[in-house]
Amino acid sequence: MAQVKLEHITKRYEDVTAVDDINLDLQDGEFICLVGPSGCGKSTTMEMVAGLTKPSEGTVHIGDRDVTTLPPKDRGVAMVFQNIALFPHMDVYDNISFGLQLRDYDKEETDRRVEKASDIVQLEGMLDRMPDEMSGGQRQRVAIARAIVREPDVFLMDEPLANLDAKLRVHMRTELQRLHKELDTTIIYVTHDQAEAMTMADRIAVLDAGELQQIDPPLTCYNEPSNLFVAGFIGSPSMNFMSGSITESGLETEYFDLDFDPATVDSVATGQNVTMGIRPEDVYPVETAGALPEPTKRIGATTDVLEPMGDEIFVYLLLGDGEASMDMEGRGAGQLLMSVDPDSDIRGEETIEVVLDRSKIHLFDSSSGEAILHGMPSRQVAGERTGRETGETGGDV
Repeated sequence: MAQVKLEHITKRYEDVTAVDDINLDLQDGEFICLVGPSGCGKSTTMEMVAGLTKPSEGTVHIGDRDVTTLPPKDRGVAMVFQNIALFPHMDVYDNISFGLQLRDYDKEETDRRVEKASDIVQLEGMLDRMPDEMSGGQRQRVAIARAIVREPDVFLMDEPLANLDAKLRVHMRTELQRLHKELDTTIIYVTHDQAEAMTMADRIAVLDAGELQQIDPPLTCYNEPSNLFVAGFIGSPSMNFMSGSITESGLETEYFDLDFDPATVDSVATGQNVTMGIRPEDVYPVETAGALPEPTKRIGATTDVLEPMGDEIFVYLLLGDGEASMDMEGRGAGQLLMSVDPDSDIRGEETIEVVLDRSKIHLFDSSSGEAILHGMPSRQVAGERTGRETGETGGDV
């Protein structure tokens, strides 16, 4: 095991900054995921840890060594790539042991390491097989075993499951978690798939445009996103957003108002432009909201598209005049996405009333995108205006 520390790491390519002043401190045995959209700098960051790319600025420490200028072979790291890249003319044993043979390990030590690695990744009885005789998941386990025999201080994995089918990716996620527990080794895992990051990582480092947006445990990133980007990126489907402004009585949007006392929140001020966020699972039909300790008042809406997913149904709700311009998530300014139980009797093109879970409402500053609060304070006595566009006056749930 080894601690990995990146201090002010920056990588520039002429006039393009791929990674901008990133600081990371990974503990011994930690499993950390670098996650973000394509081109955000996550692979470049890992390549600088591996020594495949030299940073323009900053230092890389592995354990108690400054390895910034060391070649990859001297860093004590092993990589698993998206492209499995096995030698097609070599059997499994030779593929796994190839790196050891290059380093002139004796036969006894090579056999010991290959046997141990093959046991860990469940390749017993397959060492004499050729790569073209194996499934995709088995070939990926060979690539992982090839890294394990190095007995590295740090494992670096660059989207190793991206080329597998959906069912096999789920299986291999479980295998990698088991592998981490067994080896107790530091792992840096690069992925654009937030499901992989949420299920496997001890902490998630969310990157965008080469900058570190947040590094926290998965549930912290989900429940307390540091800014609008993290809130929209983490979670599938993504968070609903609604533009609004702070008034003396609370939050005013084009489609509904939410009351609270701004004086009780240090980070908001009257007249401030904000973006409200609420996740689909925190939007409830009035009929099922009885268990909420303090829901908002009723918001009138019209059901649009229903997407049955088996364990839940996604319901697209139209607010106001029933029209919404679509964005990349299939939602516009006048639309909310709600998640309901699969046995719900909601139908399309019907008028319903919904409420929001106040404790799960997020506010972000519209200018900076930074989070202002997670969980709206208790409502005021005055009551909130809702459904202005549809003529609803609201009422207690």
